[in-house]
Amino acid sequence: MSKIGIFYGSTTGTTEDVARKIAAKLGVEKSDLHDAAKISEELVNKYDVLVLGSATWGDGELQDDWYDGVKVLKAAGISHKFVALFGCGDSDSYSDTFCNGMGNLYEELKETGCTFCGRTETDGYTFDSSISVVDGKFVGLALDEVNQDDLTDQRIDNWIEKLKTECLN
Repeated sequence: MSKIGIFYGSTTGTTEDVARKIAAKLGVEKSDLHDAAKISEELVNKYDVLVLGSATWGDGELQDDWYDGVKVLKAAGISHKFVALFGCGDSDSYSDTFCNGMGNLYEELKETGCTFCGRTETDGYTFDSSISVVDGKFVGLALDEVNQDDLTDQRIDNWIEKLKTECLN
């Protein structure tokens, strides 16, 4: 069984809440759920699968804790790991940068040699632009807790089923 670690960057608590939901649905222990502000190479090295989540801030930026967190991930050497991304955004108020935080994580980590899993369709979302869309799909699970929170649980369930076939065993 793959050892899963969930790391989230959350300022207002929304992404942390989503991370907790994902952990519960995956059966991940509370001790394997981590704030990105506390990420370390030692923690990263404990896991086979890294589930990384970020809110989107400002002009489509990563949540602040991830700036140092990305450096730690790169230094840890994650080429042999699976990485699943999730992001929170607001598709109405920030339609031109929807879930860009997740896209920024992807951009920062794509050269590390890690294996990304959990890409999702853009169907059912209304937004103008997002760097988290690559080759017509989100690079991970995009969630809109402001406008589409009623869809979150089903989206998480569908994503977890996808992860089970792609990177969880």
